[in-house]
Amino acid sequence: MKFQVNRDVFSEAVSFAVKLLPQRTTLPILSGVLIQANADGLVLSSFDYEVSSQTEIQADVEETGTVLVSGRLLAEIAGRLPNAPVRVATEESRISVSCGSASFTLLSMPVEEYPSIPEIGEQSGVVPAEEFAAAVAQVAVAASRDDVTPVITGVQLEVRENNLSLVATDRYRVAVRELDWDGGSVASEESVTALVPARTLQEVGKTFGHSGTISVSITSRDDRELIAFSAEKKTVTSLLIKGNFPPVRRLFPETVDNYAVVNTAELIEATRRVALVLEREAALRYSFSADGLTLEAIGSEQAQASETIDAILTGDDTVVSLKPQFLLDGLGAVHSEFVRVSFTKTENPNKPGPVLITSQSSREQAGADSYRYLLQPNLLLR
Repeated sequence: MKFQVNRDVFSEAVSFAVKLLPQRTTLPILSGVLIQANADGLVLSSFDYEVSSQTEIQADVEETGTVLVSGRLLAEIAGRLPNAPVRVATEESRISVSCGSASFTLLSMPVEEYPSIPEIGEQSGVVPAEEFAAAVAQVAVAASRDDVTPVITGVQLEVRENNLSLVATDRYRVAVRELDWDGGSVASEESVTALVPARTLQEVGKTFGHSGTISVSITSRDDRELIAFSAEKKTVTSLLIKGNFPPVRRLFPETVDNYAVVNTAELIEATRRVALVLEREAALRYSFSADGLTLEAIGSEQAQASETIDAILTGDDTVVSLKPQFLLDGLGAVHSEFVRVSFTKTENPNKPGPVLITSQSSREQAGADSYRYLLQPNLLLR
């Protein structure tokens, strides 16, 4: 195999191919990147039995062939090469990479032992890339990071006709975002769900966020349920998480009469300031009244803090205790100048229900409800 390729194009392609590989693999061969040189250019792939990445780039190919080489090492080398065309050639079990006055020699891995890259099924639908990336960023933050319960470490994708919902929860909060879905000629009234690992989905959002549209394919083959995302000659596939995602949608109230409207940036800054004196994992107390919103942190004996900011309250005075970081995650995803903080009810009048965070385009006008964030309050601090 022998080819010459643009340095920046090659570096970006290798970086994409290895980005989703785990830092440590049980089989060393799974840390490799597969390079296939053909008459049309190069195809670079990686696969660890759960996630695969594949991209096609143009190159001047003198001799076709296939080689497997350590992915992260090649990515580091490609990212530091001088600004000149990259020449790659293989001889027996060695690969030479030269660029300008720099040259490297790497050992290849046995291609015949590498697993086959998953085949992609028929396209299920298309989503706007920028909107999808924003939705993933808003929702994935609420997914659990505790691998003990794998089912809640993912983001549930729910397709219904021309609508796609993303849902995530870690038991303490739930985030939901809706966006348009173009199912094309295969659109059906049956709902389709796919539980995708949150980390994989976040990388897809970052990588494909400026691609115009993203093609999505959800397939089931040989008892392996798979989702694929494709855009601009790049494809990422992922095995779906098996298990039943909890029915968290029913936690959202139909209507809420008791709510406050607050400037989003002011609430974020006040929360960050007052939380400085808190012990780790402690909650902040938020007291909403006709006079505004008062934040209180009962820290250690050495430090306490409070601050009052403007808030427009509709309904009864309400006091809730919330974990600052959980609230900040929701506020950071609202993307509106004002935020509506709604207070739900429970059967126990002394125990507040979950707090619902939604966008508010102005002090008087509610925003689009395509993003909703439900946060379970701590028991009131005494």
